[in-house]
Amino acid sequence: MNPLNIRLVQMNSTVGDVSGNLEKILHAVTQARHDDIDIVVFPEMVLAGYPPEDLLFRPDFLHALQQACDEIVSQSQNIMVIFGYAYAQFGLFNSAAVAYNGDLLTRINKQLLPNYGVFDEARYFTPGRETQVISAGEWSIGVSICEDIWYPDGPYLQQARHGANLLINISASPYSRGKQAEREHMLRTRADDVAAYLVWTNLVGAQDELIFDGMSAVYGPDGQVLARAQAFQEDSVTVSLTAIPSLHRRFIDPRWRLGPVEDNVGAITISPLGKSPKTTWTPKISPLLGDEEELYRALVLGVRDYVEKNRFHDVVIGLSGGIDSALTAVIAVDALGPERVHGVLMPSEITSQESLDDARELARNLGIDAKEIAIGPVMEAFEKQLQPLFQGFSRDITEENLQARIRGTLLMALSNKFGWLVLTTGNKSEMATGYSTLYGDMAGGFAVLKDVLKTQVFQLARWVNQKEERIPSNILIKPPSAELRPDQKDEDTLPPYAILDRILEGYIEDDLSAEALVAEQLDPAFVAQAIKLVNQNEYKRRQAPVGIKVTPRAFGRDRRMPITRRFE
Repeated sequence: MNPLNIRLVQMNSTVGDVSGNLEKILHAVTQARHDDIDIVVFPEMVLAGYPPEDLLFRPDFLHALQQACDEIVSQSQNIMVIFGYAYAQFGLFNSAAVAYNGDLLTRINKQLLPNYGVFDEARYFTPGRETQVISAGEWSIGVSICEDIWYPDGPYLQQARHGANLLINISASPYSRGKQAEREHMLRTRADDVAAYLVWTNLVGAQDELIFDGMSAVYGPDGQVLARAQAFQEDSVTVSLTAIPSLHRRFIDPRWRLGPVEDNVGAITISPLGKSPKTTWTPKISPLLGDEEELYRALVLGVRDYVEKNRFHDVVIGLSGGIDSALTAVIAVDALGPERVHGVLMPSEITSQESLDDARELARNLGIDAKEIAIGPVMEAFEKQLQPLFQGFSRDITEENLQARIRGTLLMALSNKFGWLVLTTGNKSEMATGYSTLYGDMAGGFAVLKDVLKTQVFQLARWVNQKEERIPSNILIKPPSAELRPDQKDEDTLPPYAILDRILEGYIEDDLSAEALVAEQLDPAFVAQAIKLVNQNEYKRRQAPVGIKVTPRAFGRDRRMPITRRFE
């Protein structure tokens, strides 16, 4: 019995770059044909990039997708090619095209359209109503798209009930912390439940705030992992599968006798696949990553793709000598290389010598260009102009924020002059509580740590330093401070971060009430303070730059709260 060779191509698409995406697909198809592959599988929406959002309303975009689809079909001689794109006819569909021997065998339209969290597919797509099983000798193949396999009674189940012993699911499943393990458990369960091979091909790369982590995989009829691609990078895996009769197991499983066999499953018959002798591939199983490495690599990928896909070359970061700017700089260097990262130290009379020394040491450790611009003269000019209006008023947060806004202005001036992208350094704890300055440290083009809590920033910084000290050790041990007034510490204004971050996770990610948080033994005063700060700073977050989503509930697409409201 000859094996069936299947290749999963984990591709990094660029939204809207139809010609560039097409070129990568055709190259992979050509290579797969050369390697004697029977079926080559690409991710969901690989032609368009995901999510294409309102590009889907443009007829010229849809026309370009269809032309590219036709080109892939024409190049499918002696190989089956399965890929995702948007198809328009009597509605717009999120489709999987199945091409074989120069013909389009079928389109499978996504039935279960996600419309929660970061997804709004119901805004664009019409749900599919039927599915199909492709019979090719001893193989019966069912193709589905992403969400269609997340539900236990999804379309894949009907395909299995109509005899499918090979299930292929193409996905664009975005990353969030903890999702990889959850997703793999679900996929293993699906394969085991229906006693079929399950091939799952995921998108990889970053699109604005979303990260797609790849980790495409193949599961055996017993749910075991047979192959797994790498995380956070383009990759491919090839498996050689032998058909295993599954009818006996299905006959003795009582669940198969309870569900109805739907009549919305069509049948297509083609010549047998895998019928000629060929190379047998030994699959690789890339390891799962530890928590810190997984999060760090997501951030690196997010920076790299945002910079590259938006055609920036260099980035600039304000280096304060603190933990957030230090971690941001390390991530940028690992994403782009030190020659493309510029640091700027902008000391005032309040800036400590300790902070200056730490920032300079960081720049030396990373090998990045570091410039120094003293903001004292600029601050004096502002104060002189405002003095007549501020007569009789004591110094307060106004003067503190002026310093941050001067620094933001200087960074944006460098951005305008040299074309550098400003990476902001604020973390999720600061974004949540408004412990940041609008048009100051929030000014920039991309917020690297926007969805990373302060305690996680410290965890990542320690992880980064495990092999060598890239972040000066003093930065890791000194109390966090904005250094906008003498002897300032973050905890003068905020609850301790170890407590604050527990409150923020519960309130933001789990929607817990104040009462529920207090019931978890959290200090009532800290809970009330944190919730008040989160609620009153929605207006700031609406004006913040886009940033990388790494948690199940990020500000922006995930959490959409009204600015004007009375319910607390």
